[in-house]
Amino acid sequence: MSELATLLDADGRWTLRFERTFPHPIDKVWRCLEEPDHRDAWFPQRIVGDLVAGGALRFVDDPNLPAEGLDGRCVAIEPPHLLEIEWGGDRLRVELTADEESTTMVFLDTIDERRHAARTAAGWHLCLLAMAAHLDGVPAPEPTEQSWDELHGRYLERVGGERHVWGSAPN
Repeated sequence: MSELATLLDADGRWTLRFERTFPHPIDKVWRCLEEPDHRDAWFPQRIVGDLVAGGALRFVDDPNLPAEGLDGRCVAIEPPHLLEIEWGGDRLRVELTADEESTTMVFLDTIDERRHAARTAAGWHLCLLAMAAHLDGVPAPEPTEQSWDELHGRYLERVGGERHVWGSAPN
């Protein structure tokens, strides 16, 4: 399993920090952030709207029911190095750097409540595993209640927060 995220104090909010290195060129990793066909393979909701700085976004589970989604906006975009978006109450920032053989991604999610840190970290951890699989051209591992419980437990020990049940939404 990939390295666990860390939790940083962000002036009254909390930032989960993930770092991943992919054996792929930066342009291929960037496509997973920018292009819907690639992003949909790992991001938990479909993004409706254009990724332009200041642009309004809508995050939906079903593109036929956009009213049931979350509002957000694109804060900053600098292809192929930076994407920052507001997703509901979270702020997601993705920074990419590359060398000749790989691309390193720093993925940050700033959240309001520490009590949801372990649940959020476990969710993103699974999403980033799916991203890695997509980049490698293999099927993503299918999360199960057992794998979720194990991962969530590891994050509870690492970053704290409240225990959540598989498939539940934070309240």
